[in-house]
Amino acid sequence: MIQNNQNHLPREDHWIPLADLMTGLMIIFMLIAISFMIKVKQEALKAEQEAIKVKKIALIYNEVKLELYRDLYQEFAPDLPLWGAELKKDLTLRFKEPKVLFDTGQAALKPRFTAILNDFFPRYIRILGSNKYRNYIEEIRIEGHTSSIWNQNTTEHKAYFLNMALSQSRTRSVLSHVFLLPQIQNERLWLKKHLTANGLSSSKLIYHQDGTENKRSSQRVEFKIKLNADDRIAEILNMVRS
Repeated sequence: MIQNNQNHLPREDHWIPLADLMTGLMIIFMLIAISFMIKVKQEALKAEQEAIKVKKIALIYNEVKLELYRDLYQEFAPDLPLWGAELKKDLTLRFKEPKVLFDTGQAALKPRFTAILNDFFPRYIRILGSNKYRNYIEEIRIEGHTSSIWNQNTTEHKAYFLNMALSQSRTRSVLSHVFLLPQIQNERLWLKKHLTANGLSSSKLIYHQDGTENKRSSQRVEFKIKLNADDRIAEILNMVRS
């Protein structure tokens, strides 16, 4: 009878392996959680490092841009009104007198514009090609812009393409002239990598305050400067992430 009673006693030894299993699972989950937290912390730290480096590059290039604007303005301020030109804060130097630039519908440089370029461009490149700015320059863009009109019998779309061809021919005329100036011959290899000509037709019109097209101001030639900040930021990010 005693033996039979013992057979009916509850057995607890089978709970021991189950308890060990639960403990093991809890340890595994804790390790996974800790590992995940460490990874998140590392990624957050890396992101913070990226942000700091990008901010530093952005500040450097902003200062370079401001200094370049000051140097260009100091160099050209007395000449700008004589040339019918303006220097904008984004480093765009705009020649805005159509009658000085080209004859209507023609791509040949007018004598006055030729003389202006002869004076302007060597001084311009002396600044941009200096040790102070040379390594920051990504592109020097010569942009040609037109109004949206061609003549009374030309449709809007046809006028756009005719003006595209005209603006491209005009920027090539400017490019070929300034590139062959003897004063910048020592910079031609560098300019081949950075100087471009872009005819944009009427894609970037200038408007009056009432929203109507300013046909006179839309006809212009612009020299634009693109700094290589984007490339430098990409390099920094690749270094941090590698």
